[in-house]
Amino acid sequence: MRRTRLRHLGLAGLLVLGSLSAVGTLPASAAEAPSPSPSSSAEQPASAGLLDAMQRDFGLTRAEAEDRLAAERDATDLEPAARRAAGKAFGGSWFDADAGKLTVAVTSDATPSTLRAVRATGAEIRTVEHSAQQLDAAKARVDRLDAPAGVSSWHVDQKAGALVVDVVEGQRADNDVQSFVKQARESGPVTVRTVPSAPQTFAAGTVGGDPYYTGNVRCSIGFSVHGGFVTAGHCGQAGASVSGWDRSYIGTFQGSSFPDNDYAWVSVGSGWWTVPVVLGWGTVSDQLVRGSNVAPVGASICRSGSTTHWHCGTVLAHNQTVNYSDGAVVHQLTKTSVCAEGGDSGGSFISGDQAQGVTSGGWGNCSSGGETWYQPVNEILNRYGLTLQTA
Repeated sequence: MRRTRLRHLGLAGLLVLGSLSAVGTLPASAAEAPSPSPSSSAEQPASAGLLDAMQRDFGLTRAEAEDRLAAERDATDLEPAARRAAGKAFGGSWFDADAGKLTVAVTSDATPSTLRAVRATGAEIRTVEHSAQQLDAAKARVDRLDAPAGVSSWHVDQKAGALVVDVVEGQRADNDVQSFVKQARESGPVTVRTVPSAPQTFAAGTVGGDPYYTGNVRCSIGFSVHGGFVTAGHCGQAGASVSGWDRSYIGTFQGSSFPDNDYAWVSVGSGWWTVPVVLGWGTVSDQLVRGSNVAPVGASICRSGSTTHWHCGTVLAHNQTVNYSDGAVVHQLTKTSVCAEGGDSGGSFISGDQAQGVTSGGWGNCSSGGETWYQPVNEILNRYGLTLQTA
């Protein structure tokens, strides 16, 4: 029965079954920290389904979608070199979708030789007041504060050159919120923005569909690693048993961290095994995973989950601290404009063919829209010494 339901497995990520076992893998050393892997996307044309999703979610023509994906691959590949060229003057980077190029911020004290070196990489330059190191230090100071429920999250906005504090609509006048913002401003440059509602995690109780279960909690698988898969930490604690869409035993949570982080990994057995695939749920073709190069702010990104299946959006910010409505604070998340709903937790975020992270939580839904955060996959691999399965 398992073999007949590959396209409909509610594993919202990578745990698929035997009839896909012919897909090849290129294992890397688990002892080494994951490093940016050479993207083979330039040699692998985007699937028709992915291009259709880009056209639907971004309002692009097919040619525009192809051009954007190519430009994003170029930006992702050159960002490490541009960062090194900027050195201490580095103020951040992002993908400019309109220009189709990577923009690198450098501080006003950058030397002419530094500017030449950055331009030589092909990146555009913007001059800013604060370095990325200074902004990250300011955020680290804010991370030590106790956030009230009215503060949704905070992150470094490298475009704005400031620390952005998101406050839940209607809560800005709250005394605790005002006190938090005041203390945050003492740490560095701060901009306050309003968001419609407080974020929440996307786990769900037992409902129909194609999930994986931990007790009565349903979540979604993120990415295959050698020996198992990675997912969200709030979906289960170490030692918890995991069952699949058909309630048969899959494996056990070997490590889990939540709050502070939101990641976990599950070992698999009992006839289940893993391949480097993200389910497209019929919206797009199932996507092969070829690496885990980090997509810059501004790049397109898509998510696969067991409730709302396949949706796309844009990377909005890296290294964001989120204060969930239940009081759990999670650090180093990436913010996106992609929607999600209950049961999508732990599911895959992928940009092109590069794994990005596992769904943590957000606000809104896929009817009216919303924003979602993911835990970067490379951090999970580093934490547990895992190796991502790639095609």
